[in-house]
Parts: sequence; C-alpha cells; structure tokens
Amino acid sequence: MHFRLSFKIIIYRLFALLTVSALVGWLFDYVLLAMLASSIFLLVWHYHHLFKLINWLWRSKTLSPPQASGVWGYLYDGLYRQVKQQRNKQKQLNEKIRRFRDGAEALPDAALMLSKELTIEWGNKKAQRLLGVRWPDDFGLRIDNLLRAPDFSEYLAHENFESPCSLISPMHPEVQLEIRIMAYGSDHVLLLARDISNIQRLEEMRRDFVANVSHELKTPLTVVRGYVEMIQASQETFEPHWQKAFQTIEGQVSRMDRLVEQLLNLAKVENNSYDEKQSVNMVQLIRTLVEEINWLNQDKQHQITLDISTDINIIGFETELKSACANLLSNAIAYTPPNGCIDVSWQLLGNKAIFSVKDNGDGIKPEHVNRLTERFYRIDRSRSRDTGGSGLGLAIVKHVLHHHQAELVISSHWGQGSEFSIHFDQSTLADTSS
Repeated sequence: MHFRLSFKIIIYRLFALLTVSALVGWLFDYVLLAMLASSIFLLVWHYHHLFKLINWLWRSKTLSPPQASGVWGYLYDGLYRQVKQQRNKQKQLNEKIRRFRDGAEALPDAALMLSKELTIEWGNKKAQRLLGVRWPDDFGLRIDNLLRAPDFSEYLAHENFESPCSLISPMHPEVQLEIRIMAYGSDHVLLLARDISNIQRLEEMRRDFVANVSHELKTPLTVVRGYVEMIQASQETFEPHWQKAFQTIEGQVSRMDRLVEQLLNLAKVENNSYDEKQSVNMVQLIRTLVEEINWLNQDKQHQITLDISTDINIIGFETELKSACANLLSNAIAYTPPNGCIDVSWQLLGNKAIFSVKDNGDGIKPEHVNRLTERFYRIDRSRSRDTGGSGLGLAIVKHVLHHHQAELVISSHWGQGSEFSIHFDQSTLADTSS
C-alpha cells in the first residue's frame, strides 16, 4: 500500500484540530485552554509513538513494529516494508556469497582474494593445504609475508603477471605450484595456485625419454651408415637397383641422424636452465655464423648481406644463442629459392637488441605462423623432406629464447618472403663500454 503525506495535508489537519478544539472551548468559554489542551495531547501522542519507535529500533528484537493508527501507523508500515526488503536483499546476498564460497571450495586450485595492497581478504581450504594460508586467521596480512620465497617476491616486485610463477609449496616440499595473479573486480586481485607436480614429472619423463632414445639411436645409425659407406667404397660393381637402394639408405640414415641430433640439442636446451650465464659477444658470433652458412649456400647461390649497427653483448649461454641464430639462418637458406636475397642484421632499437633474418622466399600463410614453434610442425611435409627439415628447429629457438627472456617475432606475407627476429629484453643486455 502506498501512502503519501504532504506539508499541505499536515497544515489542514492541524488547522482542523485547532478549529474543533476552539469551537469546543467557545462552547464552554475556554477557547485558549481548549486549544492548549489539544496541542499538549497532540504533542504527548507523538512523543509516545516516537519513544515506541526508538525502543523498537534499538532495543526490541522482534521484526514486527508496534501497532498504531493514523500517521504513525503508516510510518510503522513503511518501516516494516523497508525492513522486509532489506532482509530479503540480505538473504539474497548471503545466498550469493554462499554460492561463491561453495564454487571456490570446489576449485581444484588454491584461491586467495587479495586487496590492491596484496593483503589477504579471503581464501579457500585448498589455500591452507597448499600455501599454508588460513582464513580468517590470516586476514589482513600481506601474502609475501606468508610466502617467503625469493622468486615469488621478485615476481610481485616486477608487477608483470602475464606469465605464471613457479613455487615450491611451503607445506609440502615435493609439490610444485604454478602461481597466477589476475585482476578481480575494480579493487581486488585473485591469486590461484595449481599443483603441477604430476605435469612436471611427466614433462621430465618425456625429456628423459627423448634424450635417452635419441642417444641410443646414434649407435645403430652409425653402424648402418658405416656399412653402407663401406659397401659403396668397395671395388665391386653392383646392379643399378642395388646402387639406388644403397643411396636411398644413406639418404634416410643421414636424415635420421639429423633428426636425432636435433632431438639431442632440444633435450640439452631444455635441461640447461641452471647453468651460469656469461657475456656473449654477439657480433663475433653472428659474423662466424654467416661465414659458416656460406658453405651451405654454394648450391643455391643466395645473396647474403650482413648489417651490424651495434656491438652490444647478451648475457646468456653462447651455445644456445649460437644454436638459435644458426637455426634461423639455415631455415632461410633452405626455404628460399635459388639466387634469393637474405638480409641478416644485429641492431639496437630503443631498449631492445634485435637479431633479424629476412628473406624474399615464398613466405608463410597466416594460419601457419602461430604454430611454427610447435615440435614436429611442418607447413609442407613433402618440401620438408626435400630440405631435410624435421620441425624441431624453431622449437629449439623457442626454448633458447625462454632462457634469455627474449621473444621471437615472425613477420611474413604469402608470396613476399619472411622475417624472423629475436628481440632481447633490456635485462639481458651487457654493457660493452667498460
């Protein structure tokens, strides 16, 4: 029920009350006394209901307001309506909070809701088991005061949460965690910690398997190659079909040998994340690679130009950097038609050093660009067999760049050539002025 009370109505009612009291007083010749008595009665009546309202609001635990008629009845009804609406909203809010907590507890990951200052505001039970963060006991504490790991502190200090952070669980030393931090609403941050121990063990098993199998394959391949070369070097004359068979065997053994060598290189790169980095002379490395690559260029006669505009060094692993740059150069030689142009450059743009290999070959279609760094991914399998490609070269480059905080940028247009660039971050650049 809707009730509306205006100032005009209040004046009319007050005027009517005073008029009636004045008429009654006129009948008994006590006009002013009657008007005073009615005013006092009206004041007492209002204060009575005011005290009842205060008592109901501050002391009473009942939901229903006091009973009254007139204006105060409408007032009590309006307050009762507001209280019911507020309670219904509170129930809905509590239900949403309960659903949120039930959903957060059902997550397979540890979840923490943090403020912008990285203080803990809420956490699920998984956070207590994996991170040792107990809610609500740890409410208001900074997360880095509880997770005291140097890598995690550095991760928070950089404030770059696009990539995850690996962390050993403080509760279980055998558990490897992957920490991700993302914005949650306008003034909160969500921290998720996932147990990746099984994934890491599977990845280690895969790396060990690839490395061991590749190593074991080298011996039989060497034996087969040796016997084929011995037969071909003999003085006996074989029929044409046997000569073709021996040439095919030699070609396939060579192809298999290159594949095994690249698998070994990939395994070596994957397991080389704990060695000590050194300052690498990139100018000397690039010049040496270009001189060596000219031997591969004798058949296709590409025009190779070298542009070095900086002598900046890189803090990293020389063997890995040499492998990455050599892969880009050999790909340009292999996939550029004869008499093509290949431009190699080493330059400093802004705060980044860039190694670039550009060719005028066939180019790469857009749907293939994002998958080039996948293992064994080849655009044209028939052409890869002709050029000896295995689909591992750019995968090796990807792992090398991960160790050096670098990025591989691929720019290609179908029919117009390609450009592969390695962008080294400022943190990996070495000062050569001293």
